[in-house]
Amino acid sequence: MGNFTLVKRFNSLLTIILSGLFLFLSGLSGLHAEPSGSYFRENSREIIMGSVKDETGAPLPGAAILVKGTTTGTITDLDGNFSIEVDTEAVLVISYLGYTPQEVPVAGKNTLTIQLEPESSQLNEVVVVGYGTQKRSDVTGAIGSVKQESFNKGVITNPVDLIQGKVSGVNITSTSGEPGANQNVIIRGIGSLRSGTQPLYVLDGFLLDNSDTGIASNPLNFLNPNDIESIDVLKDASATALYGSRASNGVIVITTKKGKAGSSQVSLSASIAWSSMSKQIDVFDADEFRRQVVAVGGNLEDFEGDTRWQDELTQVGFSQDYNLSMSGANPERFSYFASLGYQSQEGILKNSELTRYSGKLNMTQKAFSGRLLVDYNLTASYTENIRPAMGSIISDMLYLNPTIPAYTNGEPTLLNTNALNPIKRNELYSDDAANNRILGTISPSFELFDGLTYKLNLGVDYSNTSRYVQYRPYTEVVNESNVSDGTLDELISANTNSLVENTLTYNWIKYKNNLTVLAGHSYQTFLDEFRGTSSRGFAANNIEPRYQDHNSTSEFPTIVNSSAVKNELQSFFGRVNYVYDEKYLFTATFRADGSSKFGDNNKYGYFPSFALGWNISKEPFMANSPFNNLKLRSSWGQTGNQEIPSKITKASYSEDRLANGSGSLNTYPIDTDGNTLDSYPYGIVFTRLANPDLQWEVSTQFDAGIDFAFFDFQLTGTLDYFHKVSSNILLEVVPPDPVQPTSTYWDNIEDMKIYNSGVELALNYSSKTQRAFSYEVGGNITFIQNEVRDSPYSVLTTGAAQGAGQTGATINGYINNQPIGAFYMLQFDGIGEDGLNQFVDVNGDGQILDNDRSVVGSAIPKLIYGITSNFRYKGFDLGLNFNGISGSKIFNHTAMSLFTKGQLSRSNNTTDFAVQFPEESFNNSNTVSTRYLENGSFFRLNNATLGYSLNPEKVGLGSSFQNIRLSLVGQNLFVITDYTGFDPEMNTGSTSGGIQTFGIDRFTYPRARTFMVSLNVTF
Repeated sequence: MGNFTLVKRFNSLLTIILSGLFLFLSGLSGLHAEPSGSYFRENSREIIMGSVKDETGAPLPGAAILVKGTTTGTITDLDGNFSIEVDTEAVLVISYLGYTPQEVPVAGKNTLTIQLEPESSQLNEVVVVGYGTQKRSDVTGAIGSVKQESFNKGVITNPVDLIQGKVSGVNITSTSGEPGANQNVIIRGIGSLRSGTQPLYVLDGFLLDNSDTGIASNPLNFLNPNDIESIDVLKDASATALYGSRASNGVIVITTKKGKAGSSQVSLSASIAWSSMSKQIDVFDADEFRRQVVAVGGNLEDFEGDTRWQDELTQVGFSQDYNLSMSGANPERFSYFASLGYQSQEGILKNSELTRYSGKLNMTQKAFSGRLLVDYNLTASYTENIRPAMGSIISDMLYLNPTIPAYTNGEPTLLNTNALNPIKRNELYSDDAANNRILGTISPSFELFDGLTYKLNLGVDYSNTSRYVQYRPYTEVVNESNVSDGTLDELISANTNSLVENTLTYNWIKYKNNLTVLAGHSYQTFLDEFRGTSSRGFAANNIEPRYQDHNSTSEFPTIVNSSAVKNELQSFFGRVNYVYDEKYLFTATFRADGSSKFGDNNKYGYFPSFALGWNISKEPFMANSPFNNLKLRSSWGQTGNQEIPSKITKASYSEDRLANGSGSLNTYPIDTDGNTLDSYPYGIVFTRLANPDLQWEVSTQFDAGIDFAFFDFQLTGTLDYFHKVSSNILLEVVPPDPVQPTSTYWDNIEDMKIYNSGVELALNYSSKTQRAFSYEVGGNITFIQNEVRDSPYSVLTTGAAQGAGQTGATINGYINNQPIGAFYMLQFDGIGEDGLNQFVDVNGDGQILDNDRSVVGSAIPKLIYGITSNFRYKGFDLGLNFNGISGSKIFNHTAMSLFTKGQLSRSNNTTDFAVQFPEESFNNSNTVSTRYLENGSFFRLNNATLGYSLNPEKVGLGSSFQNIRLSLVGQNLFVITDYTGFDPEMNTGSTSGGIQTFGIDRFTYPRARTFMVSLNVTF
């Protein structure tokens, strides 16, 4: 039903215009001339009055009424009414886009009331494309669509969680299990070094900025998932090229709810949920710990306690979610949708919580007989994110001595090294960020004359964040000075994103020809402001440092940092869509983007695309075929990337001088015999060289696909092959000549390319819905190959090790003829007689050196898949959603840092990983190698929903309620994997040189298992 209500909203105005234009052109062409003969006898004609309604009884404006066997016809007005003069024996054919045509004999009647039923065909489904919508049957690009009824259920703060596992070619992974955590969204592979993987997000026609808003959680968390109607994923260049410079990673179009024609509705939903740690790492308990330390000959420190630190530092997280919405529409005048939402989600670590208050208002107003249409969209939210000291808490819960009592005399035990008990750390530390965000757009459009519409799109997205990271002073701890003295980091961020767009759209329909031409101009500005202060040395008076007065001192000076960055994008774009006889499809797009980030010589980038489609099932020779739909499509196009730091093409300078009697001489003395600091004045030196020739990074993609349907659209599917090549790769590089004014500069890597190719398959089968029992089973699978070619570097590090003796060691990177995220390390070959690591001598020179490192796998999966199933019996329904990946590796940095025999010998806890080699020495180093590399494949039951929809009529509540639904949802119910860490769907490694890392698990926030009970009522 959701697809067809979208169709109604889109076509209430458009169908009237197109139908009227068709009838007008028909009249010009003489198509209304009455046929010869006696069929239309003057004495048997009369005027018939009637109305056309949808399945809910709401009027259908613009429905076509045609006298069967003739070209005589009319259309319904804005109230769904019509009148037509016909023969008393005539048959009327009534049709409306998205509904099954109906033949109605006049049979002497003077008035008719016709109710149309929605078509079962998916070909009339409306999908959102760049700057408009299209019928699914007319789409030439690769677009995956998920409607509200198919969204993942449960405790969800980020909109992209709604479609995880639902769209082929899209891999969505969380960076951690923290509430509202950031996510890696990869559409058809990774094609850049510096721009990350994030696609462009478009919310109700407004292009969002992917930059950090100052809050640690995902920037998209401001949007309430309950307000979303549909999400469309634009994957190939034909679908994305109209967005040009920001579409190289794909585009996700989010459409929020609008008022629907028919009765007004008020909906209320309430849910509560409980989350617990889905998996604990099997560290030693107190008794086993005592035995293992003694067994390895370590120094046992036994404090006679029995503490399970993973239990002490985690909790059962309680979540609440309440939403109230009101909607309605008068088809000829206006529509509205308004909502208020409150969500509070506790994490499974203590002092971890995300709270959001949200409001939404969408309105549409019509005037001048429907020629003027004004859309208003307003989204406002307040989000508060509370976080613990993440890395410290995770490491503490895994390696702390389990014999230490958690409490002594009711207070957290002070550790023997005067280190901070993590329970006390939770009391002293806080990271509290509050974000206010408002996004408003107004989009008036006016039909200048039949077929030509002008639209203005104005919008502003403003975000302001205040974040306070502090330690209250605690003098009992002497080896953590930031704790004993007390610290405060105050961070204030403001982001403003302004958009002005002008478009002209012309629709021309004549006989079998359907032409749509779009031309537009876009101007978007981004202003990011930041101010941060760091202070130290506060009074231990039980008052939080952020509420204390504080003066900078010589011992603890206050550090102030501030910045403001403004970027601009100006674009000119156009698109031509041509459809002949609903069979042959052609799409061409072109966009010219100018970005302030690039120099004068390459300010603009130019991005074309072309696509062809053939609806084979519309051909006469397919009339008796088993196909309900069979369409071939192919596309080629280019998109760009400008996600690089601002101003890097311009020269930059700073003041510098010799700071003391030794060091680099950046300036010359006034007095050649000078030997004091005063003799060396401040001078100007380069910090960045100008590069006006820096070019846009370009992604070129080819796609070939087939869409098909059988058995009256019960079995549907798509099959796509894609090949994407990224070139002009942007990177900050080290000059080959060491004698340079700066140590690095930005450049395009000549000849280097990143290849992504693969095959996507999506299938869905639905049984007949008219029966008491019905079901739907679907799935998607993507095979993808990724490769870096012609790189001038032996390895560009993406992930590096951290910790004492480890910092900077390469874990994975970009390597020639290897996939992105290739793990590049020594191959572990056991423990030698000396108790130390042995590694494979790859080059056979008898030595183990850096040149013995090799590629031993990749963090990027070769296979991603999702499986969905829905079962319905009368008022009951059960939905199951699975997802998984295969062919990837994970580097367990947590194990490398903590689970060693050396740690155990010092009375720190580990797992049995540390004692798998009895002959291993305490002094053996934890070198980056395949010893810590694990299989990252998994299969997860991501979501299960059991619901019951109560018929209000049967319980005497029909006059008050339209629907009552109760549901139970389980999230992350099980995962099948060989990975020994908390969860294989994590990525917390450090970046290197701003290049995004993949597949490294270092002190990751554990993932939760959640159960939710919810009630939804509509009245």
